[in-house]
Amino acid sequence: MMIMNIGKLKNSVLIKIVVCMCMVSSCVSTSNDSFVGQKQIEKCNIYEGKWVYDESYPLFDSSKCSAIRGEFNCLKRPDRQFLNYRWQPSACNLPKFDAGDFLRRMKGKKIVFVGDSVSQNHGQSLICLLNQAGAPSQIIHTVNNSTVINNVKFEAHDVSITIFLSHYLVDIVNEKIGRVLKLDSIKDGETWKQADVLIFNTWLWWYRSGPKQPWDYIESEGKIVKDMDRMEAFRRGLTTWKNWADANLSPSKTKVFFQGISPSHYKGEDWNEKGVSDCSRETTPVEGSTYPAGEPLALKVLKSVLERKTSSPSMPVGLLDITTLSQLRKDGHPSKYNLLGGMDCTHWCLAGVPDTWNLLLYTELLRSPH
Repeated sequence: MMIMNIGKLKNSVLIKIVVCMCMVSSCVSTSNDSFVGQKQIEKCNIYEGKWVYDESYPLFDSSKCSAIRGEFNCLKRPDRQFLNYRWQPSACNLPKFDAGDFLRRMKGKKIVFVGDSVSQNHGQSLICLLNQAGAPSQIIHTVNNSTVINNVKFEAHDVSITIFLSHYLVDIVNEKIGRVLKLDSIKDGETWKQADVLIFNTWLWWYRSGPKQPWDYIESEGKIVKDMDRMEAFRRGLTTWKNWADANLSPSKTKVFFQGISPSHYKGEDWNEKGVSDCSRETTPVEGSTYPAGEPLALKVLKSVLERKTSSPSMPVGLLDITTLSQLRKDGHPSKYNLLGGMDCTHWCLAGVPDTWNLLLYTELLRSPH
């Protein structure tokens, strides 16, 4: 009987020792996992992965965010599944978007989005995400020579977000002959220099023609022409912008990002659905990690400008390479359900895909906190 009790006692002690060891091991393992996770996120290609269904999404309730432009408002969409997808990188996990942490990290800083209406899409998503932190924000809608679309101030953290409209980044000037797109000139840069974080974007307007084209002539290298190859014009405009950044911005003061090319979905053959001419019936992402149509030429041009070697010091620019992951989201557009009417397979629903762009921006800021 004593032997059995001693045996039970030994087993009990052994069980307690094992449990204790497991708890310690678990603590060590969790710590190591956390450490390894941080190292992984620093080296991980966060832009390579796939979309997975996640019922914890979306990241905010669009009905409670007054900053959303009517064209991005998709509350009228009968399907809601497009809200429930999360971007999953192949080699790591993204951190959760922490609005409070973002505001604390950005305390006293000015964040400026510069570009076309896709920048507005991007910037308004960030405003809605940060509103979750519970800190009251003063949202000021202003139009200053049609350039400043939104000024938002999160007073408690002294964080401001400005969305600056610039379709081409380079200038359009009214002259005697008409409106001239000047590929070698950037005058608005004096305003942009005041920012602590700059997120640039341009592409959507470079192939506009007819009544929607906001210029009559192009000026480049001292020559004025009626038109030119648009991809070459895009390259020259980007080169001017990069030269401006190199000459006017300092990495000790400013973080600069360039958003990759935001895709549209009007040709079903791009995602292997022949005969489809818009995104109106798309309710799920493209499966997998690759887009059938491949990388757009505009992205190759952008990368070549960002990677260009110069003899003088250059301003480091982080590429928010959102192109492929956005290509996969043929279901993410307002289509015919936006509040302005018409078919829109260019802009993105809010809540929606741009929230992931901001999660990636947050991750990039975590990877390079200084």
